[in-house]
Amino acid sequence: MELKDKVALVTGAAQGIGKTIALKLAANGADVAISDLNMEKLNETAKEIIDLGRKAIAIKANVADSKDAEAMVEETINKFGALHILINNAGITRDGLILRMKEEDWDAVLSVNLKGVFNCTKAAVKYMSKQRHGRIVNIASIVGEMGNAGQANYSASKAGVIGLTKTVAREFASRDITCNAVAPGFIETLMTQALSEKVREELAKQIPMGKLGAPEDVANAVLFLAGSGGDYITGQVINVNGGMYM
Repeated sequence: MELKDKVALVTGAAQGIGKTIALKLAANGADVAISDLNMEKLNETAKEIIDLGRKAIAIKANVADSKDAEAMVEETINKFGALHILINNAGITRDGLILRMKEEDWDAVLSVNLKGVFNCTKAAVKYMSKQRHGRIVNIASIVGEMGNAGQANYSASKAGVIGLTKTVAREFASRDITCNAVAPGFIETLMTQALSEKVREELAKQIPMGKLGAPEDVANAVLFLAGSGGDYITGQVINVNGGMYM
């Protein structure tokens, strides 16, 4: 199995893309620590990981809080004895046009989506540096590269994640720690499923492949970067968007 004897930590793993990533890593041999604020759904994800024959722990954590991030990483290492893979997936949206966007909505999105990645990465690389090995994959977004009306805060946060990814890659490459980003396009999640059929059709028309992606498509890219396929890849952004942005 590709990730046998590896320990992974996935943030925002209660549902959606984060849950799919956690299950994908477990199915390929990793023991997985998962975090979120929704403990009911997080515990369900943990049970599914255990049902796959892997170890799992569910940790309630707010990644925007540096103390929570540090405690989450420490709990993972105390439970499993190591941390090889960090997947920074936790994120929120507070959409609105710039002229109507509240300052607190700007701050909330930047705190979770960008500062959260900084907090978790800083906590994890302390340990990864000592073991001289680590794989960090940050979940960015297509809108961090091309922008999107009504998502100034989200677009800015994800563009920041891409810049942070490249800096971490440069700072820690000599310690065999790679850091890459996966930038999903429009993916079939609860959010997109709530859109009207007409809106979904209009979205699909913007995508050369003519369809929205699946969470599994994102998880496959993450697995590649977290496993041996990504050993000589760092500081890169892998687009998973059906050709919508090239």
